[in-house]
Amino acid sequence: MKATEETPRRVTRRRVRTRARLLDAAFAVFAAKGFGRVSIEEICEAAGFSRGAFYSNFATLDELFFALYQERADLIAAQVADALAQDGPGLDVPAAVDRVTEVLLLDVDWLLVKTDFLVHAARAPDVARALLDHRARLREAIADRLFRARGHTALPAVLGDAEGAAHAVVAAYDGVTTQLLLDRDVEAARAWLKQLLTALLTDGSRIPS
Repeated sequence: MKATEETPRRVTRRRVRTRARLLDAAFAVFAAKGFGRVSIEEICEAAGFSRGAFYSNFATLDELFFALYQERADLIAAQVADALAQDGPGLDVPAAVDRVTEVLLLDVDWLLVKTDFLVHAARAPDVARALLDHRARLREAIADRLFRARGHTALPAVLGDAEGAAHAVVAAYDGVTTQLLLDRDVEAARAWLKQLLTALLTDGSRIPS
């Protein structure tokens, strides 16, 4: 009975490891070659698995691609939420911006994969809806924190409310990461993002060094 109980757990752990290796391999291959130029065989070869291992975890290459995007998008949302949760009722905007930009995933390979996903989503309505949902959750995490700080931390009137400010923050991140794709300067991207977000969310008088 004991062996029977342990077998499913071993299989589950093995499957989790297999899935993780496939996702890691896919990330490297997608970043190097671009989605649409990659085959299932290439991902299996990079991961050291057969096609059977692939199909035991994913039905299609699109499904794997979305799982990869979801994994990284969830990481970014968690990073932002954790960084914003450290203040009390008020919100020290420059300090919060410093925390967010220090931990935020700014990785050129990820941005290459993300850009491929955006282009793919633009041509696939079902994928676009899922992508919009992820972006909405990121904005909601930011807007919720800004809303809870109302009365303690004033936002520039031009942004409207907390939701408008959250849209502006995500747009700033999008713009900075587009530049990062071209110049590959991660440190400059972090510094510019700090300045841009501080200027957006305050009167701009406290610019981080």
